[in-house]
Amino acid sequence: MEHDNIFASGEESTLAVLVSLITPEIKEHEALVSLEELERLLETAGGKLFATVVQQRSLPDGKTYVGKGKLCEIASLCHDNGITLVVFDCELSPAQIKNIEDGIRAEFEEDESFDVRVIDRSMLILDIFALHAASAEGKLQVELAQIKYTLPRLMGKGKDMSRLGGGIGTRGPGESKLENDRRQLRRRIESLERQIAELERARKVQRSKRDRSGITKVAIVGYTNAGKSTLLNCLTDAGILAQDKLFATLDPTTRLYKLPSGREILLTDTVGFIRRLPHHLVSAFKSTLDELRYADAVIIVIDASDPEAEAQLEVTEKLIFDLGASGKPTIYVMNKCDICDKSSVLTFINLRNSHDEIIPVSALNKSNISALIQALEKLALNGKSINIFMLDPNDCKTLAFLYKNATVENVEYTDNCVAVAAVVDEKTLMQVRKMLSQSKNGEEKKQNDDQGSSNEDSDKGKNG
Repeated sequence: MEHDNIFASGEESTLAVLVSLITPEIKEHEALVSLEELERLLETAGGKLFATVVQQRSLPDGKTYVGKGKLCEIASLCHDNGITLVVFDCELSPAQIKNIEDGIRAEFEEDESFDVRVIDRSMLILDIFALHAASAEGKLQVELAQIKYTLPRLMGKGKDMSRLGGGIGTRGPGESKLENDRRQLRRRIESLERQIAELERARKVQRSKRDRSGITKVAIVGYTNAGKSTLLNCLTDAGILAQDKLFATLDPTTRLYKLPSGREILLTDTVGFIRRLPHHLVSAFKSTLDELRYADAVIIVIDASDPEAEAQLEVTEKLIFDLGASGKPTIYVMNKCDICDKSSVLTFINLRNSHDEIIPVSALNKSNISALIQALEKLALNGKSINIFMLDPNDCKTLAFLYKNATVENVEYTDNCVAVAAVVDEKTLMQVRKMLSQSKNGEEKKQNDDQGSSNEDSDKGKNG
C-alpha cells in the first residue's frame, strides 16, 4: 500500500489551520499546551502553521466538533488564504470528518476549485510514522496502523460509490468501488498481521538468546524528543539519527555497552511516547514495545528544559503501566540540563520520591554522564556487590558454595590462601561471612587443641 502523504513533497511547506476546543474536561492550559505540541507535529510532518482556531464550549458538537459559526470562520479563513489542510487536535469520527469537510465546502460551493482536507491528531501522527519508518518491520507496523485507522473512515460519496444489488431497482453488475476497497484493505490487514507475526517470532528468538546470556537488558524510554537516541549515541557511539523532531526514531536499536567494571549490559532505544498516542499504533507496534516489557530495568529520559516535563513524565509512566512494564528498577535521567534552569531541576527532584534515582545530564555535551554510568554499574549488579573473599586453601566447602550461589569472576591461588572475587547478594554475603567465621573459629580451636596436646606431651616428658 503506497502511503498518500498529507503534505506537499516540494520545498514549500503545506500551510494548515489547527483547531482545538476548551471544555470543562479540557482546561485552557491543557488545550494550549496540546496545540503547541500539535504545531510541532505539523512541522515534523512537513507542514507549517498558518493560524490556530480555539473555541470554548460545554461539549463538542456531535456532528462537526465545533459550532456552526466557528465552522464558517474556519471556511472563510481557508478560502481567503488558500489553505487546503485543517487539523483538529482530537480524534474525529468518520462522520465528523465528512460533515466538517462538507460544511467548509458548502460555504463557498460556487468556487469549484476550493477544496479542504480535514484530518485529526491521530492521522497526523500516523503520517509522521509513515515518514520516519526505516526498517521493514517498522514500515509494516505503520501500514497496519494506517489501514486499521482508515478502514472505518472509508465513506461513499455519490451514486458511483453506493452499494448496488440491494433490492428492486437497485440491482447492478457488481459490488461498489467502496466495498471492493474495503475487501482489499481487510485482505491487506491479514497479510500484514501474518508478516509482523513472523518478524515477532524472530524477535522472540533473539530475546531468548539474550536471556540465556544473562546480560542485563535496559530499555531507554521517554517522551518523544526527550533525547533517548542522543543518550544511546553518547554511551555506545550507536550512530542513530538524532534530530530535534518528534518521533525521529521509530525502530528499536539495541547496543552492547561495556561498563568500566568490565560487566556488559544491553541498551535499547525505543519509540517515543506522546499524549493520546493512537491505540492502533500501540497495538501495531506491540512487538517493538515488547522490548520494554522484557527489559530487566528502565531508563526514563526526561527533557528537563521543557516546562511540561512533569506532565510528560506522567504520560510516560502511565504508558509504561498500560504496557505491563511497571515495577522494574528505574533510573530517571534529566536530560538537556545544559539549557535549563537548575532550580527547575531541583524542584522536579524534590517532587519525586526520595528513593528514586534521578540523574541530571546533558547527553549532547556528555555532562555528568559518569554519574549515570555509576548508576548503571549498580543497576547491572541488581542489588548485589563485588566482594573479595580470602579462603583457606583447604576450604573447598566455601569455594563450592560461592560457585553455586554467586557469580565467581576471578580466583587466584597463593601458598597461604585463595583470593576469590565474586558478585553476591546480601543474603549470600552474610552466609559466606558466617562460614568463614566458623572456619576461622574451627581453625583456631584446632590450633589451640594442637597446642594443648603439645604442652601435655611436653609435661609428660618432663615428668618421665
